[in-house]
Amino acid sequence: MMNLPKNIQQPLSLIYLDANATTQVLPQAASAALSTMETLFGNPSSSHISGLQAKQIVDKTRQQAKRIVGAAEGKIIFTSGATEGIQTAILSALVNVKKTLNKSLNNKSYSLLYGATEHKAVPESLKHWNKILEINAEIKAIPVDEKGQLDMAFIAKEVPNALMVCTMAVNNETGVYQDISLLDQTIRTNNPNVAWMVDCVQALGKTDLVLAQTSIDYAPFSGHKLYAPKGIGFMYVKEKAPFTAFIAGGGQESGLRSGTENLPGLAALSEIFSMLLGESEASFTPIKTLHLYRQQLVSALTQAFPEITFNHSFENSVATTLNFAIPGFSSKEIMDLFDAANIRVSSGSACSSKVTRSFVLDAMGLPAWQSESAIRMSFGPAMTQTEIDIACSRIVSAAQALVQSCLTLDKKNIDTQTMNTSSTTNKTELDGLVQFKAGGSCSWLYVDKKTRSAVFIDPLSEVSERLQTLLTCRGLNLVAVIDTHGHADHKSCRNGIAKKFLAEQQTEYLGWPAGAQTTTIHGQTFQYLILGDKWLIKVATPGHTDDSMSLLLCDPVTDSAEKLQVHYAFCGDLILMDSIGRSNFSTSSAPAMYSSLKLMKSLIGNNSLICPSHDYHNEFTTCLETEMKRNSLLRQVINSEIDIEEFTSKKIKMDKDIINESGSEIMCGALIGACQKVVVREYDSASLTKAVKKSSDMKLIDIREPHEYALQHDEKFTSNVPLTRLVQFVKEQQQNKEQEFVLVCRSGGRSQLAAQALARLGFENVGHLKGGYALHQY
Repeated sequence: MMNLPKNIQQPLSLIYLDANATTQVLPQAASAALSTMETLFGNPSSSHISGLQAKQIVDKTRQQAKRIVGAAEGKIIFTSGATEGIQTAILSALVNVKKTLNKSLNNKSYSLLYGATEHKAVPESLKHWNKILEINAEIKAIPVDEKGQLDMAFIAKEVPNALMVCTMAVNNETGVYQDISLLDQTIRTNNPNVAWMVDCVQALGKTDLVLAQTSIDYAPFSGHKLYAPKGIGFMYVKEKAPFTAFIAGGGQESGLRSGTENLPGLAALSEIFSMLLGESEASFTPIKTLHLYRQQLVSALTQAFPEITFNHSFENSVATTLNFAIPGFSSKEIMDLFDAANIRVSSGSACSSKVTRSFVLDAMGLPAWQSESAIRMSFGPAMTQTEIDIACSRIVSAAQALVQSCLTLDKKNIDTQTMNTSSTTNKTELDGLVQFKAGGSCSWLYVDKKTRSAVFIDPLSEVSERLQTLLTCRGLNLVAVIDTHGHADHKSCRNGIAKKFLAEQQTEYLGWPAGAQTTTIHGQTFQYLILGDKWLIKVATPGHTDDSMSLLLCDPVTDSAEKLQVHYAFCGDLILMDSIGRSNFSTSSAPAMYSSLKLMKSLIGNNSLICPSHDYHNEFTTCLETEMKRNSLLRQVINSEIDIEEFTSKKIKMDKDIINESGSEIMCGALIGACQKVVVREYDSASLTKAVKKSSDMKLIDIREPHEYALQHDEKFTSNVPLTRLVQFVKEQQQNKEQEFVLVCRSGGRSQLAAQALARLGFENVGHLKGGYALHQY
């Protein structure tokens, strides 16, 4: 276990920096909502005194909203939130143009325009109502430049034939704001009558708004982005702008939006408005101070991550949003790190359930790695100096945990000539096998702690920097960097690593060191390298490609007639989880693959761990015994139930069913379907507490990465086995498969994958904590 950073104490208070997704309800707003539910609960449509009291809240909130957004004679309509406001605006505009189109006899080609960085609710709503109303206009995205600014020349060219234009005041991912005055001039110069909606959700409380001084027709807002409850929002509708009620019924909101008003939500919203208007004892932080807060966060992030890249310009973005990427780290890794430090951030937009590339940053033309690694850090005007101070301290401490985990370097302690750290104290112990993944591809690092020697197998460019950092941080001696074959689906970074760490080494093709020693096993001669008290033996295993080889990490050979004691078999794409490598490349050979499979069985036996170069279903590792239970073709080869000719025939048919690509990856295995998931025992806090009391032998294991574990963990989970070292754990526990293990992680996702992998490999009593630390404080 790694020592805790000095600045991190348990338990950690929550630092919430995801305000662009949602905000907490302020005490004043919550109190107003509760009071309304308890004492002013009348229906605003009722004519008795309770109803009149309730209506007073509605009227007061409406007048406050008009003052805040500068509505003048425009209407303020209360909604359930911004999405409803967007729907109402688009429906209103398109119903009106539908009438116009029906009267027109020309065959003009019309379009619907929206900003390329717009919230997904806008283009999806445009598509929906365009289809429903059978308008069939072409929906076009307005391009943006590298700073996120809309292309005015494009608007000027396209808007004359546009039926509606949708833009946003402030972007939810980057905080970039648009020049509303310039937009107004560009749109109206070229089309005075086109309907114009501006999403103002992220602008409320962060910029000054005087909507009546613009030609904006519709502007939706949402309460939960500014400390009010979820489920309350409002929209501005310009005087005389076309309007069609999205919700019909009892005629509330002067018939513009039916349904009983959300009175508690309105009361809470009124309290927020009072703070914005300076009519409350409480107040929001001035915008000038918010800019100072952002600069303080920027300084902390730059100190913590010197190579950080900010994905937007501060000159044209609001003070409350930072969007950045850290080279060498995925957005999920940084989110996991900050979550362990009890800091809440998001990856790009939190409105998507999956961590993927940011379409906003893609539209801005930023490099793919920045889009894939984007982190959004956002706060609101209720942020305090104390919270910012704590956040900055916590950010630096979290980064220090990465240094201790050797994922980043403390450059002050690096001797650049010897490539060794001056001190390795407080570093996590590293001895054995580490797995690196990028998509479905795997790289493998084996380290012998005693001799500080290491070998890197199937090097992926995505993990090159991380590997080099690890080697430097720990002062490891790289013995070799080797590819098991020439990869078709990715570019190896072997040459770059070898040039830096093995410049004098002479190698054969694919990185095997020239002049390696030889040994005889069962009458065959093999070359090997020495890694501490282990040997790494090279075995030619053609089939997937003609240059394919397998690398067997085993005990030294003392008797050529004895069975090898193989710990790990790095077999490239010969044997994959629930699959055999494809054999339909130009350099493939199914007959050769048949012979290679037979040879591998004779060398590694049934239970040696197989470490392939691909893991498409997050199974981590496997062995022949496990694979033969579910792979009938492999079983037939190993048991000599079919000959080379029959295998070749079946393999040709199997390869025809391969889906050539999975996303951007070329599939290297003959996968026919998704692997069947293994069902494992799931615990919640109560059932786990009960189980621990009942069983004194149960072992609780935290499977997050060491830096996460160091920052925050439950003391009862005394062992830390990160996913990157799960295969090493499997090897160490091969004789202990009856032991009861319960795994935990941040949210339950990683622990479930790890538990399933262990169960698949014969571990009989494995379970995990469903929901992880996120849902349970065990």
